[in-house]
Amino acid sequence: MSKSSKEKEVRVSHLPEHGPIDKNGKEILLSVKNVDITFGKGENAVKAVKNASFDIYKGETFSLVGESGSGKTTIGRAVIRVNPCAAGEILYKGVRISGKIPKKLDREVIRNIQMVFQDPAASLNERATVDYIVSEGLYNFHLYENEADRVRKVENMIEEVGLLPEHLTRYPHEFSGGQRQRIGLARAMVMEPELVVADEPISALDVSIRAQVLNLLKKFQKEKEVTYLFIAHDLSIVRFISDRIGVIYKGDIVEVADAEELFDYPLHPYTRSLISAIPIPDPKLEKNKVLYAYNPAMHDYSEDKPEFVCIGHDHWIFGNKKEIEEYKAIREKGTPLKSVTILDENAPREEVHEEMVHTAEEDAFLSAPLHDTGSVWLKILSFLLPIIGLIAAAVFKSKRYYRNYNACKRGAIGGFVFLGVIVLLFLLFLLLAVI
Repeated sequence: MSKSSKEKEVRVSHLPEHGPIDKNGKEILLSVKNVDITFGKGENAVKAVKNASFDIYKGETFSLVGESGSGKTTIGRAVIRVNPCAAGEILYKGVRISGKIPKKLDREVIRNIQMVFQDPAASLNERATVDYIVSEGLYNFHLYENEADRVRKVENMIEEVGLLPEHLTRYPHEFSGGQRQRIGLARAMVMEPELVVADEPISALDVSIRAQVLNLLKKFQKEKEVTYLFIAHDLSIVRFISDRIGVIYKGDIVEVADAEELFDYPLHPYTRSLISAIPIPDPKLEKNKVLYAYNPAMHDYSEDKPEFVCIGHDHWIFGNKKEIEEYKAIREKGTPLKSVTILDENAPREEVHEEMVHTAEEDAFLSAPLHDTGSVWLKILSFLLPIIGLIAAAVFKSKRYYRNYNACKRGAIGGFVFLGVIVLLFLLFLLLAVI
């Protein structure tokens, strides 16, 4: 980026009325471009998100799915400027909102982007009434003409989410989980945002309540033209509420496509594994279903490095050149892929068992150590017994317990340094005594 463009970017203190238009004529509300998010420093640094890129169009629901710890919430929190980006940038209506921005622009971003959190209990102030919780954004941005106008806005919103005005004088602990999630939704929607980051808003709710909250989200989208970044791990729900879906695995966005396109052509193996894990309502079919296990070792990225590219049909996928050509060939055939296999009910159970064992053996992540914690006790014991600490470090390294290896190594080095200092002091005193 040139110096003049940087200066121009810094001078932007207000958001434009509309975002940039892409080649298909859609308005791009949010752009995540080559974003890295890192936690910790030095040897303890963990890259939670790696080179993530996707666009969200105005008025759509873009869902981000993946297993726990894949980086979904990390990206959502980066959008609302809680998590800083180590690299890349996030653009809202074409204006960079990541990193250091002017205070006026920061307030506009807060006003226009709201978040509904996963845990409705932890995200509400237990010492505040519902009236204050819902009104806090109105107070901070003075989005009301007078007290009567504030009360009217709060009461209207609390009724829209299915609660009653008399609930405004109560405290969060007096409500059920579903009601608390409605309060969190009311707090976000009373600000009249353009973009709502919904971080697994229904995962903590009962099945019957989930449908009600999802209907509320769709109702607000239809009436207020709200755009959603919907974060979830349940693909069965995501399919029916999303316009487009992005799949993330260990910090990498591996596939992005329209909802039906993704379910008809789940090209990346990880996407297929997520779809195969969707429960089937029929217990007999579910019993005979064979899960597709994703094995990360199937990719050889040692020389041919992977890229995130579009293979047509607005379908983006992560892979090296060889894989991309294979994905393109499969997609161009136009035959929907089958991600779920149901075994014959009369098939011998031994065959099923052998296939399951074979799949488990191929699954590389099952061989990863479970107790590689790098406990402080390992450091202490290695410090006191440095020779044994070095032996333990070598054993841990051979077994791929890298945190334990580092703990033993550091403790042993510290122990040897301490012993060396003691020996030097002893020799120094001995020398002084002789002199």
